[in-house]
Amino acid sequence: MNKKQRPDMSNSATPSKKAAFGSVFSDKMIVAEYKDGQWSPGKITDVAPLQLHPAAHVLHYASTCFEGMKAFKMANGEVKIFRLDRHIARMAQSASLLHLPIPSPQELESMIREVVETNKADIPEPPGALYLRPTLIGTEANIGAAGAPSGEALFYVLVSPVGDYFSGSTKGLTIAIEDQEMRSTPGFGKAKTGGNYASALRHVMRAKKENQADQVLFCPGGDVQETGAANFFLIDDNRIMTKPLDASFLHGVTRDSIINLARSMGYEIIEKDFTVDELLEWIQHGEAALSGTAAMLSGVGQFILHGETHPVGNGEVGPNTQKLREALLAIQSGKAEDQFAWLK
Repeated sequence: MNKKQRPDMSNSATPSKKAAFGSVFSDKMIVAEYKDGQWSPGKITDVAPLQLHPAAHVLHYASTCFEGMKAFKMANGEVKIFRLDRHIARMAQSASLLHLPIPSPQELESMIREVVETNKADIPEPPGALYLRPTLIGTEANIGAAGAPSGEALFYVLVSPVGDYFSGSTKGLTIAIEDQEMRSTPGFGKAKTGGNYASALRHVMRAKKENQADQVLFCPGGDVQETGAANFFLIDDNRIMTKPLDASFLHGVTRDSIINLARSMGYEIIEKDFTVDELLEWIQHGEAALSGTAAMLSGVGQFILHGETHPVGNGEVGPNTQKLREALLAIQSGKAEDQFAWLK
């Protein structure tokens, strides 16, 4: 790892808490190119700026998708990737929606495993992990291709050693509710593409400025969907409620993991459409949380709607949220039985 990029490390090789999540990178990445109808073999290279033509399709027409997953070091030194097959399948879905060529699932898995093996010395001890960012972009130099897919593409995988996303904090997040506008283009929310995050950003920045909020929960017409970067749950001692999968929001791998894990722990899983009014009623006695690869399960401490604050419990991460998060981490780190065969 480049010394200028390396965070402070303890003997346990855990990245410094001062390093922002995803801002530190290992030295090596893997790259493959699509030209003339075929993919080149993946090649391990130094992490360095990409060379793109100024007319590259991705720069003008946002032909890009990506994934985010984690590789963990087990107690015996073995390295395993959490739900790799599910992430590969979702990336193929995103590529299909964007009409981007993509390597086969077998090629994707091989390249991801190769780059993890190359950088395995950088994997911190749990709860740290090696965060993996497979990325696919259209590279054809053609500014006249607004109505056509890119005939050339680049696939690469960056890896980033990360520590505990929470850094010991028990304070819940502040979430602003946007009850009019959508996060993404209708029918395109399930694609993990940069445009969906860009379209949410103006709402997030306004919420930060006006309400010191951490994120925005999008609820167009009162229909609770997801935040700008995570899926959403309501939780109490016995139940978990979340919106059923549809094309309006991302089909989160962590979301699916929490649902299956919670069901095995005895929680009733309720997948149904629900409104902002139902949310506000729920948090009078229950919890709320966001789910994603980076933060796993993040508790909400308060919501802000039309300038009014609605507290969730005492403002800290709720006990059920904490229990579920710790149970998921125990599986990811190999401290608990992987009853779902998620680690490969």
